[in-house]
Amino acid sequence: MIDSMFIGTRRIGRDAEPFVIAEMSGNHNQSLDRALALVDAAASAGAHAIKLQTYTADTITMQGAHQIEDAGSPWNGVELHALYSRAHTPWPWHRDIFARARSRGLIAFSSPFDESAVDFLESLEVPAYKIASFENEHYPLIKRIVATGKPLIMSTGVIDQPALDESVAYLRSLGAKKFVLLKCTSTYPASPEHTNLRAIPAMERRYGCQVGLSDHTRGIGASVAAVALGATVIEKHFTLRREDGGVDSTFSLEPDEVAALVRETKTAWLALGGPAFAMSEKERVQTILKRSIYAAKDMAPGHMIQVGDIKVIRPAKGLHPREYEASLGRSLARGIRRGEPLTAEHLTS
Repeated sequence: MIDSMFIGTRRIGRDAEPFVIAEMSGNHNQSLDRALALVDAAASAGAHAIKLQTYTADTITMQGAHQIEDAGSPWNGVELHALYSRAHTPWPWHRDIFARARSRGLIAFSSPFDESAVDFLESLEVPAYKIASFENEHYPLIKRIVATGKPLIMSTGVIDQPALDESVAYLRSLGAKKFVLLKCTSTYPASPEHTNLRAIPAMERRYGCQVGLSDHTRGIGASVAAVALGATVIEKHFTLRREDGGVDSTFSLEPDEVAALVRETKTAWLALGGPAFAMSEKERVQTILKRSIYAAKDMAPGHMIQVGDIKVIRPAKGLHPREYEASLGRSLARGIRRGEPLTAEHLTS
């Protein structure tokens, strides 16, 4: 079994309930007050962690480099630099957001998008790092993150298997031991039919590490299913209200949905149990309500039992139903009244 690991004081692994990360992303809508309200909402909903993204428009792209042309994207027609200007979390806010998160019992960390962001986050003593899908082949960034010695989580969107093999091998060549891969479909929103959750156990076997889900589908169904397939980490974008708008609002959960996500992923994890096929002790008590053989009429000693004389009913106080055929044609050693369970003592040898 793959070893558990810790992020802060939180155990991550098959032996712990799913680690639910509420991704704030750009849903603060450039308001620190809203960002802090998002922290409070995540904590009240029962999330275990809150995650930011640490970049500026100029550390991730440059003006005029690209305009999004994708009719299915919520950002269709937007210039990339302008999008990141709207979506980024101002670096001076990080300290206040992290402090609020800690005060509410949340683990707070971030996805850095360049090496300067790692240095900045190190100054804030983050307990872990997330490598975003679009950075999972950014080797200089990966090297800088691994050098911190902190646990890391890496999304696996927009990468094919050979390239992912190389990135995971690179992580290990740098000495990374504590990491989780997240199955991820980097479309926004992602459709269920392109989410391919059966990759989760396959990835676990191939890479010998824990695997979770970065879920961009709407709702919580995919996340619950992922836990049933072995996911130990679930990451979902969230907002206060989708109708407030924001760069990620269309595929983000609202607080009551985050609460449902935490509750239902934990239920799925608890329901997994073990591989043994056996009754629980509570079930064993209920076996009295199964069926057994009873007399269907009054019968005197010496009576030969015929079809219609006995029937299989609840409860299980008489002979087992498997004895029904064998009881036919047998003589009674003693009398029996209608509604009385038929036992071995009633039958002649």
